[in-house]
Amino acid sequence: MKNITVLYLTILNLFSLCIYAQQAKVSRADKKYDNYAYIDAIKTYERIAEKGYQSPEMFQKLGNAYFFNSELDKAAKWYDQLFALTTDVDPVYYYRYAYCLRSTGDIKKADEMLKTYNEKTGNTGKGIQYSKEVNYMDKIKANSGRYKIKNAGINSKYSDYGSSFYNDKLVFTSARDTGSLGQRKHSWTNQYFTNLYQANLSSDSLIPAMPVKFSKSVRSKFHEASAIFTKDGKTMYFTRNNYLEGKKGKDGDRVTLVKIYKATFGKEDWENVTELPFNSNNYSTAHPALSPDEKTLYFVSDMPGTLGESDIFKVNINADGTYGNPQNLGSLINTPGKETFPFVSDDNELYFSSDTQPGIGGLDIFVSKINEDGTIDEVQNVGTDANSPQDDFAYIINSKNRIGFLSSNRPGGKGYDDVYQFLETKRLIPKCKAELSGTVSELATGENLPNSKITLFDEMHKEIKSTETDDKGNYMFKGLEIDKTYSVRAEKEDYSTTEKTISIGPEDCKNDLDLGFEKKLCKVAVGDDLGKCFGIKWIYFDFDKAIIRDVATLDLAKILDVMGQYPNMKIDIRSHTDSRGSYKYNEGLSGRRAKATKDWLIKNGIAPDRLLSKGYGETKLVNRCSDGVQCTEDEHQQNRRSEFIITAL
Repeated sequence: MKNITVLYLTILNLFSLCIYAQQAKVSRADKKYDNYAYIDAIKTYERIAEKGYQSPEMFQKLGNAYFFNSELDKAAKWYDQLFALTTDVDPVYYYRYAYCLRSTGDIKKADEMLKTYNEKTGNTGKGIQYSKEVNYMDKIKANSGRYKIKNAGINSKYSDYGSSFYNDKLVFTSARDTGSLGQRKHSWTNQYFTNLYQANLSSDSLIPAMPVKFSKSVRSKFHEASAIFTKDGKTMYFTRNNYLEGKKGKDGDRVTLVKIYKATFGKEDWENVTELPFNSNNYSTAHPALSPDEKTLYFVSDMPGTLGESDIFKVNINADGTYGNPQNLGSLINTPGKETFPFVSDDNELYFSSDTQPGIGGLDIFVSKINEDGTIDEVQNVGTDANSPQDDFAYIINSKNRIGFLSSNRPGGKGYDDVYQFLETKRLIPKCKAELSGTVSELATGENLPNSKITLFDEMHKEIKSTETDDKGNYMFKGLEIDKTYSVRAEKEDYSTTEKTISIGPEDCKNDLDLGFEKKLCKVAVGDDLGKCFGIKWIYFDFDKAIIRDVATLDLAKILDVMGQYPNMKIDIRSHTDSRGSYKYNEGLSGRRAKATKDWLIKNGIAPDRLLSKGYGETKLVNRCSDGVQCTEDEHQQNRRSEFIITAL
């Protein structure tokens, strides 16, 4: 944008003799360009600001003009004055001000502004600069209180955990028939012998019945655990010690690890137990989970490429039944600690447990949305009730009725680990991805502007993506996060860059944000309304009076400045009313107001012969709101306007 600014400044310099000299004649440059006046609104704002006029809107525009052209020291000057006048501004100005302050070396004040920006935009993201002091427990607290939880009624005095849905049954892991367990472990490397059990579920409330042992055909003399099933009930994946067909495998240290096995359902029972091809004698694989389309298998392993003690991986299940190469889910999910027990709901939400992600204690349950493109959203702790200071893991949920099960060794249980049933009363992850759309137009004319560059920024003002408006001036961004703050910037040649901030609420699936451009240079000719260059729609008066209010003097100062730059410019001041009140009264009131405007300009140095004034009352309505027509206040306001019509240049 700098080059465009230089171009305009070059054009302005060509006319510097006529613009800045106080002469009475029209210059040759004016004649060459058919007596157009080229008005640089920013320069006008600067001149009247230097004379002491103040307005938050004016200081914002001045700061923005330099900020978007990377003249940060000049931008800081005007943002200084903005914040000296008011702190009730769009949060984006805190960010811009901080950015400018850093460039001028005022780091301490910049950090204060960024902290305020974070507070105003609700930015509490983990690990983000300037947000490190945010207590992650506040976020956990905000996610809490969403569960009604109770003992599932299927537990023994031993370890019971790791449930899954299988048709109308709940299948879970139990050590109830092993005798003494000795010292227990709360991880997927549990060394004590467990078997699979099943309990019938009622169709309405999913209450488990008395459990019985699962199929004998998949049972060995070592551990079986964490079984999952395809929706057609014909394939199962489960965890077992490295043991198949009577042979026990060991690693280099002669330790029998665990592997994932697959079985298929025959005519009457499970058969064809085989291990998966990415298993190894030298590392463990465990706790399988399927994606909703059953084309991806998630699992836990400490295989090469693991970031911590155990990580969550995924592998493609090909159409021919073969498998792709395992992929680590990355550092957003996996930590230097232990991640385990993945589960993917029908809503494509990944639940898992971790002892290192920010939690309450022990293993906590976390959730993250898996997007259509395979990317994973921010990880969230599901909150208390589901989580406790002890180990909480093996979370599963029915996406339709929000009833599910989890495992925990929290106090009050029946055994070492127990299975708990819960009802989620309020969703943590919203049902939708947000959309943000709007129209870009020129402020003065309302004309929609196609081919405008639109850039989306996150709450830390980091660019996310950009697009262009279509042939009707419309734009759209899809797939945005709920409960986030975004900034949208619009840029177009010959126009001043504009930007707005929007916060997307928890239920806001569709969001609208329109943006308006101002021209960098306003070109006017005889017959044009000078007020449109500055967005002046009316001059403010007290009700039923013709005394100019202080708020109106800023707009009149803009007219005064331009007339000073163009000494041959003459204007006709026209005042209009709406149709309410008598015709004669409106005519008289508008006439007095037009004259008061003229007198203000004369008092401030404009020669009387350069000004005309007239009140038109209700004779030139711009819409349908004549006498007897029901109109809104906004429609009446359109008729209460002031015009500054150029009669000579």
